[in-house]
Amino acid sequence: MLSESYRVLEQLRLPHGLYVASPSNDYKYVWIRDCVYMALPYLDKPTKEYEQTYYRLLDLFREYEWKLDILCKQKPQWEWEYLHARYSYEDVREIHEEWGHIQHDMIGAFLFGLGQGAERGKKMLRDKKDREIVQKLVYYLCNVEYWHDPDNGMWEEWREVHASSVGACVAGLKAVERMVHVPEEAIQAGLRSLMGLFPRESHDKPADLAQLSLVYPYRLFTGVLGETIVRNVEKRLLRERGVIRYEGDSYYSTLEREHGRGMPMSFYYGTEAEWTFGLPWLALCHRELGNPAEAAEYVRRTEAVMLEPGKLPELYYSGTSEPNPNNPLGWSCAMYILAKEAVKESTRALRGLA
Repeated sequence: MLSESYRVLEQLRLPHGLYVASPSNDYKYVWIRDCVYMALPYLDKPTKEYEQTYYRLLDLFREYEWKLDILCKQKPQWEWEYLHARYSYEDVREIHEEWGHIQHDMIGAFLFGLGQGAERGKKMLRDKKDREIVQKLVYYLCNVEYWHDPDNGMWEEWREVHASSVGACVAGLKAVERMVHVPEEAIQAGLRSLMGLFPRESHDKPADLAQLSLVYPYRLFTGVLGETIVRNVEKRLLRERGVIRYEGDSYYSTLEREHGRGMPMSFYYGTEAEWTFGLPWLALCHRELGNPAEAAEYVRRTEAVMLEPGKLPELYYSGTSEPNPNNPLGWSCAMYILAKEAVKESTRALRGLA
């Protein structure tokens, strides 16, 4: 099923090197975060897809450098002033409509991916201007004081200080320390905030699917701390066909159509949508934590919920086999590829030791 999953990514990759999240009407956009995750399967490949994605993202930041220059000097007051998270897929331009644009994790994710590529010997910076852009992104995170600036988080919802966002920024800043100047205090402030939140995602959420990013790919929580995060997600959020984002999530809840999304979180308990990429994400986390059997089982569960080989929908409605329209979701397919390849590598290593 790997070849079919790679084919999905190839179909979602645009000529300029970025990806649409899904061919569905609602998701035919370019999200910075989705592009970072969808590029990850190419990180250790000798091909050029990985670099091409980052070159186009750097071009995006070059185009909005005027905005970065302002944000490096003064803290934004309104959502639209922050760097946007979502862009048109044809020309990669800001979409000017009300949206949860304050997503510090997407900048952290971009910096992390850039550093990971450089660590593997890939040419991630083309020239002096690229380096200047990376430096300004670092100063941007410092200026907004990401460690206590409430953001909309990975799910683009109400503003809180999210552990997953703070962690992404910490990992991103650490990843580019050899490329540009990163104030050490900016990293330390993030680590203090992260530990102050542990094991919660935020004030409102004791557990969140987004927290898995702290184990994989960021590897900020290992050992007992990583196990705590993963077991908490499994205990509270794991379902038959995926992982719910958090308890009380109204997005694609089975109650959303009739009641909307404005009710208290407790109203939606037990009706939350089951996100397919949670399964391979758990596989990757267990592999990081040294649990190969559990990792392999989550890969098997992922394959069991594919609509056809290589194709995973965004989610299934609670307790059903009915997917939502965002199918296939590129992020889900990328996570499956990463998990499948990681489990295969672990299996080969174990055979080699036998």
